[in-house]
Amino acid sequence: MTSTLDPFTLDGCDDPAGLLAYARAQKRVEDDAAREVLKAAAKWASMHSEGSLVGPVDEWHESCLPLGGEGCPEVAEFAIVEFAAAMGRSTESGRRYLSHAVEGCYRLPRCWARVESGELPAWRLGFIAERTICLSSAAAGFVDAKVASFAHSIGPGQLGRLIEEAKARFDPDETEAELLAAAETRHLDVALAQVSAAGTVHVEGDLDLADAIDFNAALTADAHLQLLLGSTESLDVRRSSAAGNLARAQQTLDLGGSTDPRPKRQVVLHVHLSDQALSTPDGKLHLARVANTRSFVDADQVRTWCGVPGTTVTVRPVLDLAEHLHVDQYQVPDRLADQAAERDLTCVFPWCTRPAEECDTDHVIPYSEGGETASDNLAPLCRRHHRLKTHHGRWGYTVLEPGCYLWHSPHGYQFLRDHRGTTDVTRDRTTHPPDE
Repeated sequence: MTSTLDPFTLDGCDDPAGLLAYARAQKRVEDDAAREVLKAAAKWASMHSEGSLVGPVDEWHESCLPLGGEGCPEVAEFAIVEFAAAMGRSTESGRRYLSHAVEGCYRLPRCWARVESGELPAWRLGFIAERTICLSSAAAGFVDAKVASFAHSIGPGQLGRLIEEAKARFDPDETEAELLAAAETRHLDVALAQVSAAGTVHVEGDLDLADAIDFNAALTADAHLQLLLGSTESLDVRRSSAAGNLARAQQTLDLGGSTDPRPKRQVVLHVHLSDQALSTPDGKLHLARVANTRSFVDADQVRTWCGVPGTTVTVRPVLDLAEHLHVDQYQVPDRLADQAAERDLTCVFPWCTRPAEECDTDHVIPYSEGGETASDNLAPLCRRHHRLKTHHGRWGYTVLEPGCYLWHSPHGYQFLRDHRGTTDVTRDRTTHPPDE
């Protein structure tokens, strides 16, 4: 006798496990529908190219509008309006949505293939397409090739860094122009003319990266000192007060007879860059990968930071991320903690993006249960997820290999976390057994 599964409803979910299973099943339905709408949008655009225009081409009649990036076909203007209206969107919103579909279909073929196979949600394709539209065809192809295999898990930070790398590799002139333009936009505004009733003012600005790192470190140190001195204010409030403390301290510096009122800079940037790029510049664009912020800057900028008179440059040893380190103690030494942070970059809990430098170093297998203080048993966890794993008791994870972790939730869901992001690898279960 052929058995069938009874469909289950929200009203029939009277326990947490069943409710989660129901929500996940409905999310799959939602994702499948969104994927079909995106594919339909791309097909609609292909049906309404320049050849579909009717009537003379002038300012009063229909024209074609560019959708997607360089090399994508233009789409008939009125077709965009009709599609948007049918989807319950404004014309501009519909045009943007169609742009994502066209960009993905024509310039991101690897990612698009994963959409068509049901492996990539439509919103993730849109997330990537939105950021590649401005790139040249070669740069967009580079991003497509790099992200396609893990497009289902990539986050905004990692995608942004790939976009910047693609622009630098394939559009160097534009990148150079942006660097020059960015240098001119540096500013720091204190809105003293707009004081709130509470006596606060708004401060905003764009700083040089090295200056921003120094400023942030100074705020962090002062805020922590306030805490040690008994402050009960929140971290945000203490950092705000720290800015005033720094300004007042700056006015009373003991300069020791120096005519230069500026404090000396200490550069401790973890930059992955060849010696030749710094010592023998050849006029080419060299990219420096700055580990502190996991971003790219021009090597010329690094030379500028290190060339400021009075600057102390600290060279940190290069960590071998593949080296197996081990100590016979519970406390994690700096070298092991740094290795884990450099390897994983962020908290390794599913979908968490807190920088590893701000995380605790966790023993995956607790030290009290025989877990070693070693490279293959340590990972960065932010304080919230460290507490969850330690005290909840039903969240846990396993090291598949250094930098690759398999998490399990209290209700049995599984998530694979590695340097590319998070992948839900749960083999879902039905909530009702088949009929006999």
